Amino acid sequence: MQNLKVLERKDKKRFLELLNKQFGFKAKLDYTFLINNKNKIFIVNKDIANIDLDRIRINSAGLYIAELSNNEVRLSIEGSQLIGPGSIKNVVELEAKEAREWLKGKDIEKPVTEKGFIILKHQDDFLGSGKVKENRILNFIPKIRRLNVSD
Repeated sequence: MQNLKVLERKDKKRFLELLNKQFGFKAKLDYTFLINNKNKIFIVNKDIANIDLDRIRINSAGLYIAELSNNEVRLSIEGSQLIGPGSIKNVVELEAKEAREWLKGKDIEKPVTEKGFIILKHQDDFLGSGKVKENRILNFIPKIRRLNVSD
């Protein structure tokens, strides 16, 4: 079972610094950050401080926004929607056809200058994050959340 712990001030600062380094994100996030044993980051209302988390076992709480891996941040779909509007780098605009393929769970063949994990958007919609590898954007949308349509 996954136990959640509150990110200490220095760990929260490190996470926010990673967001700044990776996406140019500098906006304030007025939340309490939780992390589980799989390095998944959740945000919750600051009122959670009133609960003694050591006395209860919780699988998840709040909104899953990111996963930390090798000093990089991989944003969830909701994380990209939260972080994306305040991000000034590593944001890739997709055309309508590319966005549709992305939502179906397909990797995107697209030459981009960005490196590592990126945020994908189409017009005003943030679609999630992917990883750039050799002119290809790798898709991380879970199967259960993929668009299931036939063209």
